[in-house]
Amino acid sequence: MPKVYPNAHDPNETTAKSTEIPRHISDRQVEVLTVWKKSLIFNCDGYTVFDTKGNLVFRVDNYQSGKKEIVLMDGIGKSLLTIRRKRLSLVDNWMVFDGETSVSPIFLVKKPVNFLASKNLAHVIYCQSNNKNLIYEIIGSYAQRQVAVYDIRKRLVADIQRKEAKAGVSFGGDVFSLIVQPELNQTVAMALVILMEQMFGLRRSISLG
Repeated sequence: MPKVYPNAHDPNETTAKSTEIPRHISDRQVEVLTVWKKSLIFNCDGYTVFDTKGNLVFRVDNYQSGKKEIVLMDGIGKSLLTIRRKRLSLVDNWMVFDGETSVSPIFLVKKPVNFLASKNLAHVIYCQSNNKNLIYEIIGSYAQRQVAVYDIRKRLVADIQRKEAKAGVSFGGDVFSLIVQPELNQTVAMALVILMEQMFGLRRSISLG
């Protein structure tokens, strides 16, 4: 299997380029993260995320049957965001909270009712104000690992792409790239990746009942 974590000096590693998703050009630094759908803890599902230097930046280790929430942590295990599914909803609605709290969500991610008829996967709505405002729109195909996140000004702020080696060796769907523009917080971007898996992943193994 190819090496999962990236190396800035490794000429044999690249990110598969999408021909369908437009790219947003920014003068500030763009972060490219490698997302691995695997926990570093034995016999535990989750996520492990590296930056371009191979540093561990995010992890999820609590993908276990019976869990009612998903906690996104930094590389040393500090809780950053808690993700919970909204009860009594006809479609997938997810709430995202700061740290390990479960009061006053920061934002809500909703799957459109007619998502099968379009490439619109989800809407991200800001909840920390009197008026709940749409802040991001997610389009594309998560199954193909071609997903783009746009802000309300139609600027690309993050995208998911397949990750491949130049030699043609595929990493498969469990390893992919998350490209984050400076306009979007990396933690929020990773939370959206987790939610794409919950909404559209083939192996929805986490139980939130």
